[in-house]
Amino acid sequence: MRDFVERVVEKLNVGENKDRVSVVQYSRDAEVHFYLNTYTTREDIVDSVRGLRYRGGRPLNTGAALQYVRDNVFTSSSGSRHQQGVPQMLILLNGGRSYDNVDTPASALKQQGVFVIGIGTSSSDINELQKISSDPTLALSVTEFTELPSVQEKLSSVMSTVLVRATPVKPGVTVEKQPKGRDFVFLLDGSDGTRIVFPAMRDFVQRVVETLSVDDNKDRVSVVQYSTDPAVQFYLNTYTTKGEIFDTLRGLKHKGGRPLNTGAALQYLRDNVFTASAGSRRLEGVPQVLILLSGGRSFDSVDAPASALKKMGVLIFAIGTRSSDSTELRKIAQDPSYSLSVPEFTDLPSVQQQLQSSVEDVVIDVTPLEPTVLVETAKKDIVFLLDGSDGTRNGFPAMRDFVERVVEKLNVGENKDRVSVVQYSRDAEVHFYLNTYTTREDIVDSVRGLRYRGGRPLNTGAALQYVRDNVFTSSSGSRRQQGVPQMLILLNGGKSFDNVDTPASALKQQGVFVIGIGTSSSDINELQKISSDPSLALSVTEFTELPSVQEQLFSVMSTVLVRATPVTPAVPVEKQPKGRDFVFLLDGSDGTRTGFPAMRDFIQRVVETLSVDDNKDRVSVVQYSRDPAVQFYLNTYRTKGEIFDTLRGLKHKGGRPLNTGAALQYLRDNVFTASAGSRRLEGVPQVLILLSGGRSFDRVDAPASALKKMGILIFAIGTRSSNNTELRKIVHDPSYALSVPEFTDLPSVQQQLQSSVEQVVIDVTPESPTVLVDSSKKDIVFLLDGSDGTRNGFPAMRDFVERVVEKLNVGENKDRVSVVQYSRDAEVHFYLNTYTKREDIVDSVRGLRYRGGRPLNTGAALQYVRDNVFTSSSGSRHQQGVPQMLILLNGGRSYDNVDTPASALKQQGVFVIGIGTSSSDINELQKISSDPTLALSVTEFTELPSVQEKLSSVMSTVLVRATPVKPGVTVEKQPKGRDFVFLLDGSDGTRIVFPAMRDFVQRVVETLSVDDNKDRVSVVQYSTDPAVQFYLNTYTTKGEIFDTLRGLKHKGGRPLNTGAALQYLRDNVFTASAGSRRLEGVPQVLILLSGGRSFDSVDAPASALKKMGVLIFAIGTRSSDSTELRKIAQDPSYSLSVPEFTDLPSVQQQLQSSVEDVVIDVTPLEPTVLVETAKKDIVFLLDGSDGTRNGFPAMRDFVERVVEKLNVGENKDRVSVVQYSRDAEVHFYLNTYTTREDIVDSVRGLRYRGGRPLNTGAALQYVRDNVFTSSSGSRRQQGVPQMLILLNGGKSFDNVDTPASALKQQGVFVIGIGTSSSDINELQKISSDPSLALSVTEFTELPSVQEQLFSVMSTVLVRATPVTPAVTGKKFGHILHSKISVGGKMNHV
Repeated sequence: MRDFVERVVEKLNVGENKDRVSVVQYSRDAEVHFYLNTYTTREDIVDSVRGLRYRGGRPLNTGAALQYVRDNVFTSSSGSRHQQGVPQMLILLNGGRSYDNVDTPASALKQQGVFVIGIGTSSSDINELQKISSDPTLALSVTEFTELPSVQEKLSSVMSTVLVRATPVKPGVTVEKQPKGRDFVFLLDGSDGTRIVFPAMRDFVQRVVETLSVDDNKDRVSVVQYSTDPAVQFYLNTYTTKGEIFDTLRGLKHKGGRPLNTGAALQYLRDNVFTASAGSRRLEGVPQVLILLSGGRSFDSVDAPASALKKMGVLIFAIGTRSSDSTELRKIAQDPSYSLSVPEFTDLPSVQQQLQSSVEDVVIDVTPLEPTVLVETAKKDIVFLLDGSDGTRNGFPAMRDFVERVVEKLNVGENKDRVSVVQYSRDAEVHFYLNTYTTREDIVDSVRGLRYRGGRPLNTGAALQYVRDNVFTSSSGSRRQQGVPQMLILLNGGKSFDNVDTPASALKQQGVFVIGIGTSSSDINELQKISSDPSLALSVTEFTELPSVQEQLFSVMSTVLVRATPVTPAVPVEKQPKGRDFVFLLDGSDGTRTGFPAMRDFIQRVVETLSVDDNKDRVSVVQYSRDPAVQFYLNTYRTKGEIFDTLRGLKHKGGRPLNTGAALQYLRDNVFTASAGSRRLEGVPQVLILLSGGRSFDRVDAPASALKKMGILIFAIGTRSSNNTELRKIVHDPSYALSVPEFTDLPSVQQQLQSSVEQVVIDVTPESPTVLVDSSKKDIVFLLDGSDGTRNGFPAMRDFVERVVEKLNVGENKDRVSVVQYSRDAEVHFYLNTYTKREDIVDSVRGLRYRGGRPLNTGAALQYVRDNVFTSSSGSRHQQGVPQMLILLNGGRSYDNVDTPASALKQQGVFVIGIGTSSSDINELQKISSDPTLALSVTEFTELPSVQEKLSSVMSTVLVRATPVKPGVTVEKQPKGRDFVFLLDGSDGTRIVFPAMRDFVQRVVETLSVDDNKDRVSVVQYSTDPAVQFYLNTYTTKGEIFDTLRGLKHKGGRPLNTGAALQYLRDNVFTASAGSRRLEGVPQVLILLSGGRSFDSVDAPASALKKMGVLIFAIGTRSSDSTELRKIAQDPSYSLSVPEFTDLPSVQQQLQSSVEDVVIDVTPLEPTVLVETAKKDIVFLLDGSDGTRNGFPAMRDFVERVVEKLNVGENKDRVSVVQYSRDAEVHFYLNTYTTREDIVDSVRGLRYRGGRPLNTGAALQYVRDNVFTSSSGSRRQQGVPQMLILLNGGKSFDNVDTPASALKQQGVFVIGIGTSSSDINELQKISSDPSLALSVTEFTELPSVQEQLFSVMSTVLVRATPVTPAVTGKKFGHILHSKISVGGKMNHV
């Protein structure tokens, strides 16, 4: 084998920019002999190959070896150039069958674009080699390895002709348990100025490394040298011993060069060294330390790259000499005190101790953030944004041709490149979305059919915002959340009329890579702002010259740097910032033309009174009529002077009608946002001042309510032409609706407005709005310090809790109480839903026993109550908006950190009051409490009665923020009524018959019960894309619906994309936020009127709607495709046809009869239905194989915690536990125990079995045949929900497909929980739904998914069993929605 490799290498053209070679040897595991970037000459490689020594070992794990080379050798840090499109080849020499599975790793290599050739002997498994090879014909074979020369010619032939397309895949990062240690990167100035002192720098690095824990895999080290550009000497994952590092350091040569570009070097570290592929463990929470030795002033700017590194959580130390710029080094360092100085680098030993002390003092709380990495663009989401304004009329055909040429070069496909095209002028219009087309041909056809729109002014800012909010989204086909690069290519021919700064910044923050291409009419500064980098703002004289930049564009696209969506590192939220955010919303409609100067002056006078210049107050102005236009955002200006300059030049907008509702909604979505400068999430009060001079044409109720829920304080000022009732609805309080005869009289209310604003004190908790809640009911948790230090005070704590409870109005729908005691860990005495009477709570409190223990872990206790007590399953009603309160009684300083758990509780909306003694840490209590003033203090616990009055006062007036959690759905009796959505073909082909379609909708609505809040109606019109005319929750009376229908205008447009419209309905209309009551069990009916064949595919979107339980009727004409309509409809009989839409009255009766005849029949194998989980049969299947030895105790504890929450009993919940590895063993059956105590005792006694291999398939089959049976206690035949919870820690040795399918067919609802060692695809196959395959890094993290598990279990989707069908239906046997009550009794269908 060795000789063969040598002969092959002899034929290669080796060099850094030519052929590169790596050799890896494997048996049980793999070992790299040298990487692709280790040697740059053929001679060195041949020498190394000749020195290869045989390793030995067994078994032969070819799968693991393939995975190893993918993850560790075919990487940029190891010298792979796959990101530059250099062909990647793997030549496998194999002499036996693999002990492990090769399928997945082989497939992963090929997906990464690696071309694999397998060469085996008679002892190899030829089928296995063919699977591994890129093509079965590339699996070569010899009898013995001595015959390898016989295939050398064939190998050379293949290698010389192979065309390999690099298919880069973003490396997955498995976040494991936080390792101890740190990652150190030394950045050494290797410029001409440090030549003499370089040995001293090198020695310094060696002395620091001496003090680190490298050999036991704690600390990692990388060294980078730089001058004009940086050069990595070795990465964080290159060496694992000090010896290796010292060997390299001794041989380190001075780089030389000038100028000194420190900024570029810092940026390089961010993008290439502090990355997972280069060995950084930042995403695993390991502290990242950068030590910079710089001997001169940087030629480039250091500000942005240094800031970017700090945002990533990198701790920077900078050491300079008398030749350095000390100001610059202080900017770079994390803290000015971390900027050290020596006269010369030969004096470095004098600061070594100081540096080490500083590093050792650092404790960094790193929130995993995804770094910016250079990704290979095997697949991309590309949006073209085309300027279609009046100024580009002549150039538009050239733009269209350019897009076509670019698309021709893409690798289009659903799982490859996706493309969208948007045209804009005044506003933006999508021609097709990222998920509209899946073939290059379809995209090119659509591009060729693009029509120039025209229009003015050119609002590039609004267009950028539009594509961010409507195109780079999951529902429109964006795969940003899967890590697929997002690109926007802007073709622009003029300066924007609106501001581009904020929307451009928001796009970049979302990780979109923007390339701007303009003409001589464009504003180059504006384009540079918009582009991800100023160098990416390309320019041509005219659009006809676009071909001249095409090559440059492809070059950028092929090595695009894609920024992961920015996540803010964990930052302690400190004291609320001073100041307020003011937004002025001005009526700029035709009716205010005369009064507009007075409105403008009024704003100027109000701004005069604000503190803008010292960065306290911020101001935004928005003008609206038919639609809103932002004049400037909250983060546009920072001085009054700038604001006044803009106000003076403010022009009246004009237009009608006046849509105040749409304007309020726009503010909510686009102005009161972090990207637009709002500091709402930081707790800064948000104030909206509306000046409206007329009645709104649209409804204001919902948008005004939404703003108030966000915590926006609204003031409205109207004139005699305004509608006072409407303004009072909009404002926060009726007293905040002011009125003047005309806007010229505004000065008369200015003082009143200012007084009202100044009196407002808003308590905003980050991440959600503050709302004043009715505190008639509260959920209150007492957290009592039961550690060794509170022994004497514990009786006084107990009495205090009793006295507080005595004052509460306890009841299931009133106040609820829980008590938790803690020291080292926390223990619940009773949950929020344990007792419903005050007497029971008081009795339980009196029986509380002091626990004792140390140390005192207050942080862990806060985390515990957040994860286990303030949860729906434990009785918390935070999802229903009930105030959540935690009262902490604490007698000492916490041993662990309280910052993160305290912050997490507040973010969840829990109002925290901390009460301590003289032994407590008052600063700690203030951090924990919702406000520092709520940290109360007594000398001893016996003095607690002295703060009782204050506590009661706080509790009665508590401001609690709405919790940003989707309300849980309690499935009760199905409400009467239905939700009807009409989807109308508004394409060019239906223009003449559209009035007939409109009349048909009106006649159907006539028959519905809308006015008594039973039926709801929505109308959507579509052609190329859909447009909602009104949602299910827009109108509550027939009159309102009829008014809108009468004014409905035909949309027009082509082609007809019915598939996209159906998908849109699924994602945007049949949703709770749009008024759908699907989750409440209300039947969902879709009536489609389509007059032509769809241009796109309808299969998947129609199927998705049916799976959601939407009942679809389709009505077509002779121009429709009847086969297509039958596919769309729920049943072929629900696909109706008329010659023309003017004949619709002829099918109206048939349609209504069909709708009224719907009876839901729950039959075997039908879709899943939402059931009431009054009782359940739950089987836990635990992986007890060799791979889970360390995690088994955590599994056992998890099962115990879940069981603790169940309502166990013979006629309630039943539980079984099965452990498996090679085969399965039942610990107890569903009918073994009938009490929770017996089950918990048995679970505590579970012993780990061990064994291999892991046969998950056999275990699933076993529980189906032996546990989910009547004789073992299963009540499946009585209709009791059957659940299997699988805890798995590895890939199955056998096949899971058939047994998993058999379980589901039997009606068992399966939830799979795995670790980083599990195969997620396998878990998704096993689980009843892919979303139910939950994942943790290690089993010790199981508590983190407990709440998610309970949520699923409480609203479990269970298949009806084949024994007890619910109802025999009339005509329609498919499920819309159903609720089953177990025990053989049917509640409601």
